[in-house]
Amino acid sequence: MRSHTSIPSYYIDRKPRLLKEYDFFAHYVRPVLARNFSPELMDTIVAETRQEYERLIPQLPFIGGKRPFTRFVIYTGLWLAIYRTASAHGKTVDEAGVLVFEIAREFLKAYPAFLGRFLKGVNFSRLYLFRLRRRALLSQQHRYAEDYVYYFVPGDGLNFDYGVDYTECASCKFLARQGAPELAKYLCPVDILYSESLGWGLTRTMTLAEGYPKCDFRFKKDGPTRVSVPAPLQAYLKSESS
Repeated sequence: MRSHTSIPSYYIDRKPRLLKEYDFFAHYVRPVLARNFSPELMDTIVAETRQEYERLIPQLPFIGGKRPFTRFVIYTGLWLAIYRTASAHGKTVDEAGVLVFEIAREFLKAYPAFLGRFLKGVNFSRLYLFRLRRRALLSQQHRYAEDYVYYFVPGDGLNFDYGVDYTECASCKFLARQGAPELAKYLCPVDILYSESLGWGLTRTMTLAEGYPKCDFRFKKDGPTRVSVPAPLQAYLKSESS
């Protein structure tokens, strides 16, 4: 049985900690904001984003409090706050999408190197894969209406070590409910950063955010990252490499 889509007290109780995390986050992304907004707007952007994020926190969908997926939902709320603030200051969804990617990359630099090395091994461990299989089966029970639903895909012994097919996405559902479904396709490319820094070797040919019936994640330890991105972000990445 599907439960109520949201339990506000879960996030409200954690609001002080989430806002403290935002303040830490904002400190590290100021260089990105400086490249995208005039200096006199910097403090305004940070403050308005924090205010919007605080407003969104009680509206985040409750999906059981489980990690890492609750963290994904929380970050979706943060990206939405950034998008709305950027839009209010004249940025298009394409420009905001590039901004999200830049911010995510800058923030990832703040993580200690040893943590990346640790997670690189964990994501391909037997214990992790066992737990992933179990969580996938639980997701298919549809206990929480706004949750992710996904299926474990065994590796083929050659092209990928294991895969995950998502048929429902909590982030997409939340953004649609918030009237911002157009942002979803710009959140997916952030996985490129994680794949490259953690050795996921992620290949993905389709996403729910792009209107496909599923997201087909395939992981190959230390393999190349092959993920399609929206044209404006692709142009941005090409300009960086040229």
